[in-house]
Parts: sequence; structure tokens; C-alpha cells
Amino acid sequence: MSDRGGYGQFCPVSMASEVLCTRWTTLVVREMLMGSSRFNDLRRGVPKMSPALLSKRLKELERAGVVQTERGASGSVEYRLTEAGEDLRPVILGLGEWGHRWVESQLTLRNLDPSLLMWDMRRNLNPEPLPPQRCTIHFLYPEVSKAQQNWWLVVDEGTVDLCNSDPGFEVDLQVTGSLRSMTAVWMGLARLSQEIDSGRLELDGDDRIARAMQAWLGLSSFAPVSRRVP
Repeated sequence: MSDRGGYGQFCPVSMASEVLCTRWTTLVVREMLMGSSRFNDLRRGVPKMSPALLSKRLKELERAGVVQTERGASGSVEYRLTEAGEDLRPVILGLGEWGHRWVESQLTLRNLDPSLLMWDMRRNLNPEPLPPQRCTIHFLYPEVSKAQQNWWLVVDEGTVDLCNSDPGFEVDLQVTGSLRSMTAVWMGLARLSQEIDSGRLELDGDDRIARAMQAWLGLSSFAPVSRRVP
């Protein structure tokens, strides 16, 4: 299933690497472990991966017994991890924890991607601290390309939607600032209050929602991992 020849070794590390170490494969598995099952949702988690390559990787993982396809309620194809795929959870999370602990953070923050950041924030958002009525939060990153500057999180009855075009609802809170700062907060590399006090992030709108931002925003699942980079 690899894009290149196999390693030709009987070692289990070698055999597992032939399944997992092709480009993008571990990230596709990561997205499925995070709950994505539809093709378009998987694409949003790996926005720089072409649809053709994603389709190829899914077929390879299916042949390897890691992924299986099902028909959803609407009749659309959904991708689910098999028992073998679910067994990769500690492997993939372990890779993430190692990267967070040992890869120098300034190098990490070069790979900024607003679509991936907002998609991660959308699926980890905690709606409980927000008002019971529909709530719209607008994120504006002025320094990135125009097509990637504006993002809206719409929270309604516990459901969180992410929009890259104006959904037309009244904005309850606007968060304006550096994509780098917002990513650092999300990854646990900087404190939200610190970025606000420094002026790198500005909050305008409902004061209650602004004060509760850390509670509803949450953090990346890797943020609690202690860093060991000198």
C-alpha cells in the first residue's frame, strides 16, 4: 500500500511503518480518532491534502484493515475505524505528546493554518459557559490572506458550526488579533489573559462571553503535556 517499496523486514515496527508512514496517513487516522467520519469533514482536518490523495489513503487504510466504510442515515458513505484502527489511539496520541514535549515551539508556530486551528477549536468548544440562545463568535486574523481572515463559530442548542463566510447572524463577540497568538493560546504555549493584556488579541462584544472565553474555548488535547524543550 505504500507509495514506495516496502522495508523488507519482518520486524513489527517495519511492518507497521509500511501501513502508517506514508505521507498524511497518521493525520488522517488522527482526524478519525477525533470523530470525523465523513469525507468533507476529514478534508477540513487536513486542508492542504488533495481530495484525490485523501481518497487514496482511505482506500489503503481500508485494505490494511484499519478503516471500514458504512452507509450513514442519509445514505452517504462514512469512514469508521476498525478495532485495529481504534488500537492506534495511544500510538497517535503518543506521537502528538512527544511532538508537544520535544519539538521547539517556535518551529511549531511557523506552520500556522487558520482553517485547521478553527476546525480544532470548533470540535473542542464547550458550549456550557455560553448563553442558552444562539451565540455567534467572529474571529478576525488581519495578517493572513483575505480568504482566510474571517471565521465564525455559531453555537445553537449545544451544536457548534464553523463558517468561513458570514452566516448573517448578529455577532455576540469578536476576537481580533494575530493567528500566531491564537494558535499559541490554543496549544497552551501562551495564556489567553497574557495575549489580551499585550494587545495581540482584542475582544469586543458581550462582556460575559468575553470573560468566559477560556472556559468555552478550552485547549488542544496536547496542551496539558509538559514541555521539555530547552
